[in-house]
Amino acid sequence: KTKANGKNSWVMLADSGGYTPLPGEQTLYMSPPRTTLSLQSNSRLPPSQAYSQQCKSGIVYLTNRRIIYLPVTSTQDFQSFAVPILNVTDSRVTAPWFGPNKWEALLQPVYGGGIPAHHDQLEFHMEFKEGGAFDFASTFERLKERLKQAVDVARESGLATGDGADLGGGRGAGPLAGVNLASVHLDDLPNYEESRQHHILRSSDPVPVPVPNSPGADSAVDASSPTTVNKSSPLPSPRQEFQPPSEPPPDYEQVQHRSIADELERRVR
Repeated sequence: KTKANGKNSWVMLADSGGYTPLPGEQTLYMSPPRTTLSLQSNSRLPPSQAYSQQCKSGIVYLTNRRIIYLPVTSTQDFQSFAVPILNVTDSRVTAPWFGPNKWEALLQPVYGGGIPAHHDQLEFHMEFKEGGAFDFASTFERLKERLKQAVDVARESGLATGDGADLGGGRGAGPLAGVNLASVHLDDLPNYEESRQHHILRSSDPVPVPVPNSPGADSAVDASSPTTVNKSSPLPSPRQEFQPPSEPPPDYEQVQHRSIADELERRVR
């Protein structure tokens, strides 16, 4: 969205420099100076309907709801640019062999923002001459994901409609009216901490196993309990040592005599 004057522009320039944030808006990234901007219409359009806007030096601000570009030296035709984050798609970083890295994307213009209404999509390019392309890209992707989550929560609660993309004009809250922008930030989720009721199972801890024939057989034993099972050392089975009898079995002598007599009779035959 290009700025024609202070009445119909989303970007309100501050007297001390920079921009005036919208309610609930926070700046989460600011590029070095000498960042270029290029907006181009689709090349399939005839030259008479083509749109082009260029700026060779400016500063990019990334907030929790939009991308803002302010030229170092503004002109009557171009004083500022802004686009809602959820109106930007297909973003990527290109790193040429020679020259600075570039960030490219497609954007959906906002109606009444200074771009002719028959352009439903523009090619968006920024060249980071003093570095910062990858920092900007990673920050943008994280913000976009958080903003999508916030929009989904607001839509499920009936506080918002649509996917968060801004299609209308004006400086109102628009599709983000019911979105909790305080939840759109770069802070990571807090790590899960061990409490008295819950134990964090670590890879070095033995695997908890249920104790059979006990009131808590259906629940796992705490890893600190001495009751564990070692699968590599099975329990030994009981053994009994063999001891020979001290006396011969009953009728042992009679059996021996009978066996000798039978053997002699067999040989005589």
